[in-house]
Amino acid sequence: MKIEIWSDFVCPFCYIGKRRLEVALDKFEHKNEVELVFRSFELDPNARKEYKESIHELIANKYGIPVEQAKASNDQLILQAKALGLDYNFDDLKPTNTFDAHRLVHFAKTYGKDKELTERLLKAYFVDSLNLSDHNVLSELASEVGVDGAKALMVLESDEYTSEVRLDEQTASNIGVTGVPFFVFNNKYAVSGAQPPELFLEVLEKVKSEELSETSAESITTDIDSADSETCSDGKCSI
Repeated sequence: MKIEIWSDFVCPFCYIGKRRLEVALDKFEHKNEVELVFRSFELDPNARKEYKESIHELIANKYGIPVEQAKASNDQLILQAKALGLDYNFDDLKPTNTFDAHRLVHFAKTYGKDKELTERLLKAYFVDSLNLSDHNVLSELASEVGVDGAKALMVLESDEYTSEVRLDEQTASNIGVTGVPFFVFNNKYAVSGAQPPELFLEVLEKVKSEELSETSAESITTDIDSADSETCSDGKCSI
């Protein structure tokens, strides 16, 4: 079984959704038969590499709300993350552009370390307050998970793996992805948002049952979706 996951490293629901899927996988009898494939998605391709404003101020300015209200919304996300063992730190978070981080994950794939680097990048952003557009930071994170740091730095200083990122994003557009996280199971069932582990487990069981009965999948369907799902889209996250 293959699960493709479109996500961005600055999307709070992407880390939460990843963890909820992992909770479901831990309860899934056929966990070892599941292949996770992480796909690139930029919430804001035009984002700057550095901002003077805090994430609270950026959200407040974007939506014309008080900073206190923006902080209160982020506090709700902190609670959701903590329930999954994730210690989000929005006060010191460094908003940035994630294009180079996505390129780096594609490079890490050549080492078989794309999943490990994806996890490390999410933690680096939401927990460790690191700047994910800083090439030195990125190369050090790559080294931590077993990727050659010097080669990673060379890749970052070039334009390598740009086409791989763009292909993921074009595929997302082709299948109608407008927000992340977005999960596609066996190229058939799509789940949008950071859904509860119970829903993920239900989908896992359904897909496995179809595999066993050799039911063919002709196209992606999005019937396992939620209108009020927890997603981020166009730089906006809705609870």
